[in-house]
Amino acid sequence: IEQLADVKTAVSEAVTNAIVHGYPQGGGSVRLKAVLYEDDTLLVDICDTGIGIEDVERARTPFFTTAESDERSGMGFTVMESFMDSVSVKSKPGQGTTVRLTKRLQAPEAYPSARRA
Repeated sequence: IEQLADVKTAVSEAVTNAIVHGYPQGGGSVRLKAVLYEDDTLLVDICDTGIGIEDVERARTPFFTTAESDERSGMGFTVMESFMDSVSVKSKPGQGTTVRLTKRLQAPEAYPSARRA
């Protein structure tokens, strides 16, 4: 359940970023693709065809946001990185952004809190 919550939080942040920053004028689509590999590695791609990110490294800096008028904290990528094993971002201005989230899932017995006495 803890791993599911981690993935849900990271995906939610990525989708929110796509909607808020990719389509500042409204409208648009966000596509998700998820694959679970045999080695229990989960890969989730969140793709938009919005305005793209001009400077990906700057956008990944904590507290940076392009939505100054909203109450945005600028912590979306930081949140994603804290819950996933890796986060990669590919973006082209005017063409959109793809965020790839990767997490190696562990069996419940790997978590001490899941073990029963």
